[in-house]
Amino acid sequence: MKTRWAAGCLALMIVLTGASGALAQGFPARPVRLVVGQSAGGGMDVLARLVGQKLGEVLGQPVVVENKAGAAGIIGTTYVINAPPDGYTLLMAPIGNMVFTQILNTKLAYSAQRDLAPVARIATFPLVLVVDAARPIHSVAELIALMKADPRKSNYGGSGPAFQFATELFKIDTRTEAEFIQYKSTSEVITAIIAGDLLMALADTGPATPQLASGRLRALAVTSPSRLAALPDVPTMKEVGLPDLEIQYWAGIFAPAGTPAAVVKRLETELNRIVGLPDVTERMRALQVTPAGSTAAELASTLAADLARWSAVARTANIKPND
Repeated sequence: MKTRWAAGCLALMIVLTGASGALAQGFPARPVRLVVGQSAGGGMDVLARLVGQKLGEVLGQPVVVENKAGAAGIIGTTYVINAPPDGYTLLMAPIGNMVFTQILNTKLAYSAQRDLAPVARIATFPLVLVVDAARPIHSVAELIALMKADPRKSNYGGSGPAFQFATELFKIDTRTEAEFIQYKSTSEVITAIIAGDLLMALADTGPATPQLASGRLRALAVTSPSRLAALPDVPTMKEVGLPDLEIQYWAGIFAPAGTPAAVVKRLETELNRIVGLPDVTERMRALQVTPAGSTAAELASTLAADLARWSAVARTANIKPND
């Protein structure tokens, strides 16, 4: 009896493996949808359309980008989770959707780790610590000294939890205090700093670059592992004595959980090839992001590590859920 049961299991595994392989060989037989949980025209949308166009070319089927914005990425994520797990509906998501939204919404009906299958990371992007160039603050040490001298006048801005969490980690590591003020966009944060309404911000480099170039904004440090080519004179957080502030945010592509492994592998392979193309690299760098592919397993590991890291920051900083 045991021998027959084992033989039956083996036969079933062979059938399932063969079916998965056959599906991958025939994939895709129709257009693929790449869902973005942000509005059209934003950085994530532009990145998705760049990658989607190239992916469509190599797959031989159109990759149609669909914007399903709202609720901090929850709408788009939920849509993909509920789609058939066949590789024809994918999600382009930044760390914010996958990590911070989960930490701040404890009553979510889904789990990114349980209900999505990582496919590949696409890009990473650091943050830059900025202040008004008119202020007499020329280093991170001077900023910390000012914050400690008068905590009541210390504040910072951000357009979302990714910036709030990063700055709260800065406060934890430097033992400083500063009030968080929410803005709709990083551009508004930059304007508020220059106007004197905010002391500082950890911002994404894209919106900050024009004002840094004009001399109205001053960069004190970057969170990348090494100095940025666009800001060669700005030290890293590690260089200024804050190694825990090395932060590389990311964007990746996910599929519904249960998508056949062979299909995920096909997509992973093609996406990593696309990320390495010279014209894609050039266009990504123009968007102030770094092309950075990965395996599905590596993206899963990154997601798990970031959930643990930023959950710990939320507890220490007493960042309350939005529920």
